[in-house]
Amino acid sequence: MLPPENSTFVTEFILAGITDDPQLQIPLFLVFALIYLLTLVGNLGVITLILLDSRLHTPMYLFLSHLSLMDFGYSTVVTPKVMAGFLVGDKVISYNACAAQLYFFAVFLIVETFLLASMAHDRHAAVCKPLHYTNIMTPRVCAWMVVGCYVFGFLEASVHTWNAFSLSFCRSNVIDHFFCDATPLLALSCSDSNRSEMVFFILAGFNIIFTIMVILVSYLFIFVTILRVRSSEGHQKAFSTCASHLTSISIFYGAGAFMYLQPGSRHSMDTDKMASVFYAVVIPMLNPLIYSLRNKEVKSALKKAVGKAKSSLRYIF
Repeated sequence: MLPPENSTFVTEFILAGITDDPQLQIPLFLVFALIYLLTLVGNLGVITLILLDSRLHTPMYLFLSHLSLMDFGYSTVVTPKVMAGFLVGDKVISYNACAAQLYFFAVFLIVETFLLASMAHDRHAAVCKPLHYTNIMTPRVCAWMVVGCYVFGFLEASVHTWNAFSLSFCRSNVIDHFFCDATPLLALSCSDSNRSEMVFFILAGFNIIFTIMVILVSYLFIFVTILRVRSSEGHQKAFSTCASHLTSISIFYGAGAFMYLQPGSRHSMDTDKMASVFYAVVIPMLNPLIYSLRNKEVKSALKKAVGKAKSSLRYIF
Protein backbone atom coordinates (compact mmCIF):
# COMPACT_ATOMS: atom_id res chain seq x y z
CA MET A 1 0.00 0.00 0.00
CA LEU A 2 1.46 3.34 -1.08
CA PRO A 3 0.77 6.69 0.61
CA PRO A 4 -2.17 8.47 -1.04
CA GLU A 5 -0.98 11.20 -3.42
CA ASN A 6 -1.11 14.78 -2.07
CA SER A 7 -2.51 13.54 1.24
CA THR A 8 0.49 12.55 3.31
CA PHE A 9 4.18 13.33 3.62
CA VAL A 10 5.00 10.28 5.75
CA THR A 11 6.99 7.43 4.18
CA GLU A 12 7.91 5.71 7.44
CA PHE A 13 6.83 5.64 11.07
CA ILE A 14 8.72 5.44 14.35
CA LEU A 15 7.23 3.15 17.01
CA ALA A 16 7.53 4.74 20.45
CA GLY A 17 7.67 1.28 22.02
CA ILE A 18 6.79 0.28 25.55
CA THR A 19 9.49 2.20 27.41
CA ASP A 20 12.61 4.27 26.67
CA ASP A 21 14.35 3.29 29.91
CA PRO A 22 17.75 1.88 28.76
CA GLN A 23 18.04 -0.32 31.86
CA LEU A 24 14.84 -2.17 30.96
CA GLN A 25 15.62 -2.92 27.30
CA ILE A 26 17.59 -6.16 27.78
CA PRO A 27 15.39 -7.55 30.61
CA LEU A 28 12.27 -6.85 28.53
CA PHE A 29 13.88 -8.42 25.46
CA LEU A 30 14.55 -11.60 27.46
CA VAL A 31 10.98 -11.67 28.83
CA PHE A 32 9.42 -11.17 25.39
CA ALA A 33 11.80 -13.71 23.83
CA LEU A 34 10.77 -16.31 26.42
CA ILE A 35 7.06 -15.58 25.92
CA TYR A 36 7.44 -15.76 22.12
CA LEU A 37 9.36 -19.04 22.34
CA LEU A 38 6.63 -20.55 24.52
CA THR A 39 4.01 -19.23 22.09
CA LEU A 40 5.74 -20.86 19.12
CA VAL A 41 6.31 -24.18 20.87
CA GLY A 42 2.81 -24.27 22.39
CA ASN A 43 0.77 -23.33 19.33
CA LEU A 44 2.80 -25.19 16.71
CA GLY A 45 2.91 -28.15 19.11
CA VAL A 46 -0.91 -28.20 19.38
CA ILE A 47 -1.26 -28.02 15.58
CA THR A 48 1.27 -30.84 15.12
CA LEU A 49 -0.42 -33.07 17.71
CA ILE A 50 -3.81 -32.58 16.07
CA LEU A 51 -2.41 -33.37 12.63
CA LEU A 52 -0.56 -36.50 13.79
CA ASP A 53 -3.11 -38.08 16.15
CA SER A 54 -6.22 -39.46 14.43
CA ARG A 55 -8.13 -39.38 17.74
CA LEU A 56 -8.02 -35.59 17.55
CA HIS A 57 -9.54 -35.39 14.07
CA THR A 58 -12.86 -34.06 15.39
CA PRO A 59 -14.65 -30.71 14.91
CA MET A 60 -13.49 -29.34 18.29
CA TYR A 61 -9.84 -29.97 17.48
CA LEU A 62 -10.25 -28.69 13.91
CA PHE A 63 -11.32 -25.34 15.38
CA LEU A 64 -8.58 -25.54 18.02
CA SER A 65 -5.89 -26.09 15.37
CA HIS A 66 -7.03 -22.96 13.52
CA LEU A 67 -7.22 -21.06 16.81
CA SER A 68 -3.59 -22.03 17.50
CA LEU A 69 -2.65 -20.90 13.99
CA MET A 70 -4.25 -17.49 14.64
CA ASP A 71 -2.45 -17.15 18.00
CA PHE A 72 0.84 -18.01 16.33
CA GLY A 73 0.04 -15.56 13.52
CA TYR A 74 -0.79 -12.39 15.39
CA SER A 75 1.96 -12.96 17.94
CA THR A 76 4.46 -13.30 15.06
CA VAL A 77 3.15 -10.13 13.42
CA VAL A 78 3.89 -8.11 16.58
CA THR A 79 6.47 -9.69 18.88
CA PRO A 80 9.64 -9.97 16.68
CA LYS A 81 9.48 -6.25 15.84
CA VAL A 82 9.07 -5.39 19.54
CA MET A 83 12.07 -7.60 20.39
CA ALA A 84 14.17 -5.86 17.70
CA GLY A 85 13.29 -2.52 19.30
CA PHE A 86 14.51 -3.73 22.70
CA LEU A 87 17.70 -5.35 21.42
CA VAL A 88 19.04 -3.01 18.72
CA GLY A 89 16.75 0.01 19.04
CA ASP A 90 15.16 -0.63 15.63
CA LYS A 91 11.87 1.23 15.99
CA VAL A 92 11.49 2.46 12.41
CA ILE A 93 8.82 0.82 10.26
CA SER A 94 8.03 1.76 6.67
CA TYR A 95 4.61 3.01 5.60
CA ASN A 96 3.87 -0.22 3.69
CA ALA A 97 5.20 -2.45 6.48
CA CYS A 98 3.01 -0.60 8.99
CA ALA A 99 -0.04 -1.12 6.77
CA ALA A 100 0.84 -4.81 6.39
CA GLN A 101 1.30 -5.21 10.15
CA LEU A 102 -2.09 -3.64 10.86
CA TYR A 103 -3.75 -5.74 8.14
CA PHE A 104 -2.43 -9.12 9.23
CA PHE A 105 -2.89 -8.39 12.93
CA ALA A 106 -6.53 -7.53 12.18
CA VAL A 107 -6.97 -10.67 10.04
CA PHE A 108 -5.69 -13.04 12.74
CA LEU A 109 -7.59 -11.25 15.49
CA ILE A 110 -10.95 -11.15 13.68
CA VAL A 111 -10.68 -14.77 12.53
CA GLU A 112 -9.96 -15.81 16.12
CA THR A 113 -13.03 -13.91 17.31
CA PHE A 114 -15.32 -15.86 14.98
CA LEU A 115 -13.51 -19.15 15.66
CA LEU A 116 -14.29 -18.80 19.36
CA ALA A 117 -17.98 -18.31 18.50
CA SER A 118 -17.85 -21.37 16.21
CA MET A 119 -16.33 -23.40 19.03
CA ALA A 120 -19.22 -22.34 21.30
CA HIS A 121 -21.70 -23.63 18.70
CA ASP A 122 -19.73 -26.88 18.52
CA ARG A 123 -19.85 -27.29 22.33
CA HIS A 124 -23.61 -26.58 22.25
CA ALA A 125 -24.13 -29.36 19.71
CA ALA A 126 -21.91 -31.77 21.69
CA VAL A 127 -23.62 -31.18 25.07
CA CYS A 128 -27.23 -30.47 24.07
CA LYS A 129 -27.62 -32.84 21.12
CA PRO A 130 -25.02 -35.59 21.61
CA LEU A 131 -26.99 -38.20 19.63
CA HIS A 132 -27.21 -35.89 16.60
CA TYR A 133 -23.74 -34.35 16.99
CA THR A 134 -22.13 -36.15 14.05
CA ASN A 135 -25.06 -35.20 11.81
CA ILE A 136 -24.93 -31.53 12.90
CA MET A 137 -21.16 -31.00 12.86
CA THR A 138 -20.34 -32.79 9.62
CA PRO A 139 -16.94 -32.24 7.96
CA ARG A 140 -18.66 -30.11 5.30
CA VAL A 141 -20.37 -27.89 7.90
CA CYS A 142 -17.13 -27.49 9.87
CA ALA A 143 -15.20 -26.60 6.72
CA TRP A 144 -17.74 -23.93 5.77
CA MET A 145 -17.66 -22.49 9.30
CA VAL A 146 -13.86 -22.20 9.18
CA VAL A 147 -13.96 -20.68 5.68
CA GLY A 148 -16.57 -18.17 6.89
CA CYS A 149 -14.29 -17.10 9.74
CA TYR A 150 -11.45 -16.46 7.29
CA VAL A 151 -13.66 -14.60 4.81
CA PHE A 152 -14.89 -12.26 7.58
CA GLY A 153 -11.31 -11.77 8.75
CA PHE A 154 -9.81 -10.88 5.38
CA LEU A 155 -12.68 -8.62 4.30
CA GLU A 156 -12.98 -6.73 7.55
CA ALA A 157 -9.21 -6.34 7.93
CA SER A 158 -9.17 -4.78 4.45
CA VAL A 159 -11.76 -2.21 5.58
CA HIS A 160 -9.81 -1.44 8.77
CA THR A 161 -6.53 -0.98 6.88
CA TRP A 162 -8.04 1.19 4.16
CA ASN A 163 -9.91 3.16 6.81
CA ALA A 164 -6.69 3.96 8.70
CA PHE A 165 -4.36 4.57 5.75
CA SER A 166 -6.76 6.71 3.73
CA LEU A 167 -6.07 9.43 6.30
CA SER A 168 -3.30 12.04 6.12
CA PHE A 169 -0.20 11.81 8.33
CA CYS A 170 1.59 15.14 8.12
CA ARG A 171 2.10 16.35 11.72
CA SER A 172 4.29 13.59 13.09
CA ASN A 173 5.42 10.07 12.21
CA VAL A 174 5.88 8.85 15.81
CA ILE A 175 3.28 6.20 16.70
CA ASP A 176 2.73 6.18 20.47
CA HIS A 177 2.55 2.40 20.59
CA PHE A 178 4.77 -0.65 20.09
CA PHE A 179 3.07 -1.79 16.86
CA CYS A 180 0.83 -0.35 14.14
CA ASP A 181 -2.61 -0.63 15.68
CA ALA A 182 -5.64 1.29 14.48
CA THR A 183 -6.21 3.43 17.59
CA PRO A 184 -2.77 5.14 17.73
CA LEU A 185 -2.79 5.58 13.95
CA LEU A 186 -6.12 7.38 14.08
CA ALA A 187 -4.78 9.56 16.90
CA LEU A 188 -1.73 10.41 14.78
CA SER A 189 -3.67 11.57 11.72
CA CYS A 190 -3.81 15.28 10.91
CA SER A 191 -7.09 14.94 9.00
CA ASP A 192 -10.57 14.58 10.46
CA SER A 193 -10.67 11.02 11.84
CA ASN A 194 -14.22 11.09 13.24
CA ARG A 195 -15.63 9.05 10.34
CA SER A 196 -12.77 6.55 10.54
CA GLU A 197 -13.18 6.22 14.31
CA MET A 198 -16.90 5.59 13.86
CA VAL A 199 -16.32 2.90 11.21
CA PHE A 200 -13.70 1.23 13.38
CA PHE A 201 -15.91 1.38 16.49
CA ILE A 202 -18.95 -0.03 14.62
CA LEU A 203 -16.99 -2.94 13.10
CA ALA A 204 -15.19 -3.81 16.35
CA GLY A 205 -18.46 -3.50 18.25
CA PHE A 206 -20.25 -5.75 15.74
CA ASN A 207 -17.54 -8.42 16.04
CA ILE A 208 -17.60 -8.49 19.82
CA ILE A 209 -21.37 -8.12 20.30
CA PHE A 210 -22.39 -10.61 17.57
CA THR A 211 -19.92 -13.30 18.61
CA ILE A 212 -20.65 -12.80 22.32
CA MET A 213 -24.36 -13.23 21.60
CA VAL A 214 -23.63 -16.52 19.80
CA ILE A 215 -21.50 -17.64 22.75
CA LEU A 216 -24.03 -16.55 25.40
CA VAL A 217 -26.98 -18.22 23.64
CA SER A 218 -24.94 -21.42 23.13
CA TYR A 219 -23.90 -21.55 26.78
CA LEU A 220 -27.39 -20.67 28.01
CA PHE A 221 -28.68 -23.82 26.33
CA ILE A 222 -25.66 -25.76 27.61
CA PHE A 223 -26.32 -24.73 31.23
CA VAL A 224 -30.03 -25.55 30.92
CA THR A 225 -29.07 -28.98 29.61
CA ILE A 226 -26.55 -29.49 32.43
CA LEU A 227 -29.19 -28.61 35.06
CA ARG A 228 -31.41 -31.35 33.65
CA VAL A 229 -28.66 -33.93 34.13
CA ARG A 230 -29.19 -35.61 37.49
CA SER A 231 -25.86 -37.37 38.01
CA SER A 232 -22.89 -35.46 39.41
CA GLU A 233 -20.67 -37.37 36.98
CA GLY A 234 -22.71 -35.98 34.09
CA HIS A 235 -22.37 -32.45 35.48
CA GLN A 236 -18.61 -32.83 35.80
CA LYS A 237 -18.22 -34.23 32.29
CA ALA A 238 -20.28 -31.42 30.76
CA PHE A 239 -18.40 -28.70 32.65
CA SER A 240 -15.00 -30.20 31.77
CA THR A 241 -16.03 -30.18 28.10
CA CYS A 242 -16.60 -26.42 28.21
CA ALA A 243 -14.18 -25.19 30.91
CA SER A 244 -11.19 -24.52 28.64
CA HIS A 245 -13.27 -22.69 26.07
CA LEU A 246 -14.98 -20.55 28.74
CA THR A 247 -11.60 -19.60 30.24
CA SER A 248 -10.22 -18.66 26.83
CA ILE A 249 -13.18 -16.51 25.78
CA SER A 250 -13.30 -14.72 29.16
CA ILE A 251 -9.66 -13.62 28.81
CA PHE A 252 -9.91 -12.82 25.09
CA TYR A 253 -13.13 -10.81 25.12
CA GLY A 254 -12.36 -9.08 28.39
CA ALA A 255 -9.11 -7.69 27.04
CA GLY A 256 -10.66 -6.95 23.63
CA ALA A 257 -13.57 -4.97 25.03
CA PHE A 258 -11.20 -2.98 27.27
CA MET A 259 -8.96 -2.09 24.31
CA TYR A 260 -11.35 -1.44 21.45
CA LEU A 261 -14.77 -0.48 22.83
CA GLN A 262 -13.74 2.90 24.20
CA PRO A 263 -14.30 6.26 22.47
CA GLY A 264 -11.03 7.78 21.28
CA SER A 265 -11.24 10.67 23.77
CA ARG A 266 -11.12 8.24 26.69
CA HIS A 267 -8.09 6.29 25.50
CA SER A 268 -4.95 6.46 27.60
CA MET A 269 -2.04 5.24 25.47
CA ASP A 270 -0.03 4.01 28.47
CA THR A 271 -3.00 1.92 29.62
CA ASP A 272 -3.62 0.72 26.06
CA LYS A 273 0.01 -0.37 25.74
CA MET A 274 -0.21 -2.54 28.84
CA ALA A 275 -3.52 -4.02 27.68
CA SER A 276 -2.04 -4.60 24.22
CA VAL A 277 0.95 -6.48 25.66
CA PHE A 278 -1.47 -8.84 27.38
CA TYR A 279 -3.73 -9.07 24.32
CA ALA A 280 -1.15 -9.42 21.54
CA VAL A 281 1.73 -11.16 23.34
CA VAL A 282 0.54 -13.00 26.47
CA ILE A 283 -2.83 -14.46 25.35
CA PRO A 284 -1.31 -16.38 22.40
CA MET A 285 1.02 -18.04 24.91
CA LEU A 286 -1.79 -18.86 27.36
CA ASN A 287 -4.26 -20.54 24.98
CA PRO A 288 -2.21 -23.72 24.35
CA LEU A 289 -1.75 -24.07 28.12
CA ILE A 290 -5.47 -23.56 28.77
CA TYR A 291 -6.53 -26.14 26.18
CA SER A 292 -3.83 -28.73 26.94
CA LEU A 293 -3.52 -28.73 30.74
CA ARG A 294 -7.26 -29.37 31.23
CA ASN A 295 -7.70 -31.70 28.27
CA LYS A 296 -7.16 -35.44 28.73
CA GLU A 297 -7.17 -36.17 24.99
CA VAL A 298 -4.46 -33.59 24.24
CA LYS A 299 -2.35 -34.80 27.18
CA SER A 300 -2.78 -38.39 26.01
CA ALA A 301 -1.72 -37.43 22.47
CA LEU A 302 1.29 -35.57 23.86
CA LYS A 303 2.37 -38.59 25.94
CA LYS A 304 1.99 -40.80 22.89
CA ALA A 305 4.10 -38.43 20.77
CA VAL A 306 6.79 -38.16 23.46
CA GLY A 307 6.83 -41.96 23.78
CA LYS A 308 7.32 -42.35 20.03
CA ALA A 309 10.09 -39.74 20.07
CA LYS A 310 11.90 -41.56 22.89
CA SER A 311 11.61 -44.88 21.03
CA SER A 312 13.02 -43.29 17.88
CA LEU A 313 15.95 -41.80 19.79
CA ARG A 314 16.73 -45.16 21.41
CA TYR A 315 16.66 -46.78 17.97
CA ILE A 316 19.04 -44.14 16.53
CA PHE A 317 21.52 -44.21 19.40
